[in-house]
Amino acid sequence: MNGGPRATGQAPKIAVPLYPGAMDPGILLTSNIMNFNFPFLRPIRILLFPFSLIYALVVRIRNWCYDSRILPTTSFNLPIICVGNVAVGGTGKSPMVEWLIRVLHNQFAIAVLSRGYKRKTQGYALAGATTTALDIGDEPMQFHLKFPNVAIAVGEQRIEAIPQLLHDRPGTRAIILDDAFQHRAVKAGLNILLTDFSNLFTRDWWLPSGDLRDARSSSRRADIIIVTKCREDLGEDERRSIAAEIAVSNGQQLFFTSIRYGDPYHITRQETTVIDDQTEVLLVTGIANPAPLKRWLADRAGAFDEMAYSDHHIFSIDDLKAIFRRFTGLTGTPKIILTTEKDAVRLIKFREELEGWPFYVLPIAPAFLFGEEARFTDLIVKFITGFKAPADPGVQPGATSGK
Repeated sequence: MNGGPRATGQAPKIAVPLYPGAMDPGILLTSNIMNFNFPFLRPIRILLFPFSLIYALVVRIRNWCYDSRILPTTSFNLPIICVGNVAVGGTGKSPMVEWLIRVLHNQFAIAVLSRGYKRKTQGYALAGATTTALDIGDEPMQFHLKFPNVAIAVGEQRIEAIPQLLHDRPGTRAIILDDAFQHRAVKAGLNILLTDFSNLFTRDWWLPSGDLRDARSSSRRADIIIVTKCREDLGEDERRSIAAEIAVSNGQQLFFTSIRYGDPYHITRQETTVIDDQTEVLLVTGIANPAPLKRWLADRAGAFDEMAYSDHHIFSIDDLKAIFRRFTGLTGTPKIILTTEKDAVRLIKFREELEGWPFYVLPIAPAFLFGEEARFTDLIVKFITGFKAPADPGVQPGATSGK
């Protein structure tokens, strides 16, 4: 990445379309198509309030049926860790699942089961050597590329997919369920609930006028609650205030994490680069909540432009051409294109076209605040090593029991 220096001391300049599709077709102004928190869309959410009441009633009846055992839940006789949330949008589930994989895969034979959102296939599928994001979805594909020796599977019906996964990988010691907190047909042994620091579930409301897809009271089913995307300088007073607001019950554990950004690496060559106040960046995202990434970039880049697509957007060759056109129009030097790891797995199919461009990927990971990473790790490891199968003498390894 070559080029002469630019004048410093400028405030970061952010250029975005004034309305959806203003500069390129298919591009959205909103960073989250399921979250109408932009001022001009708030009246729409107010108008949707009656539908929220209907949705809330349906969810509460469903939860009552599970709590009353009218609807059955199924336990499995191996450790199952569920990572999820009660709100739509980006709360950091994928980075947390990846963190768990990284910590556990050298100690245990683990597997990950996701729904595989926006994939082009249906039913159960286990990632293999020829698998693509279209087969299993972008997030599972990201896990598979980073951890090729870990079993990564997808299936809309977790209760059906788990036995198939155990059949394919009979030595599995523990399973991580990605985004399954609201899927109560499977009873996980350890439930990890995530909530975004900037949009705590305690301050939210039901879909579609809010972002809640499950009741706030469902948080009581969680064993661990993690407040994600916190400021790195979060203080003890604010920590205690949030803990009181969430009202953690006896036995629940509360943790706080921020986002740790790694060094951007080239999408095809893996070489790294540095973003500083001399760099102009074209940010390309198709994720639920790019706001923290934009704040991070505004603090570091000399200027950045943005092309924001809908969450899980499947990039086309026309999209790629539009990205290159926008990038060519940037006047800064040096300049790069930057995207997320989740978006990169949907772009890498254009490997040949990407090769000659300064197209970089920004890795992220959760960083535990208040020095509590070791305590969190210890809780997870002890859950796996101390797991006891359901008290049902008829259950065999890998089988299920209705509860």
